[in-house]
Amino acid sequence: MSPKYRLDKIKREHTVIREIGPLLQEVAQLAEIKSVLPGRINQRTGSGHQPYLQLQYITETGFKLLGKTSSSVQEVFVVTNSPENVLQKLKKERIIRG
Repeated sequence: MSPKYRLDKIKREHTVIREIGPLLQEVAQLAEIKSVLPGRINQRTGSGHQPYLQLQYITETGFKLLGKTSSSVQEVFVVTNSPENVLQKLKKERIIRG
């Protein structure tokens, strides 16, 4: 199978940090979400906190999240026609921060 494939709405072109995979699946379950595109992974220093998703900014096609663990941070782009509505739902469900 090609390294570029989708599992439901999550595109698997890049590696996904194992700890944030379940969080991305929760995001992808919303009907308003068209696609979840994991991107670049960078190392970071941390204090062993639980993995979480943080809003970075709204884009023309949706919004950008950062998936953070104690040792890594991954860019995640979410495609949707109604970013404000989706963000409100994700914050209410405590799936994302900020």
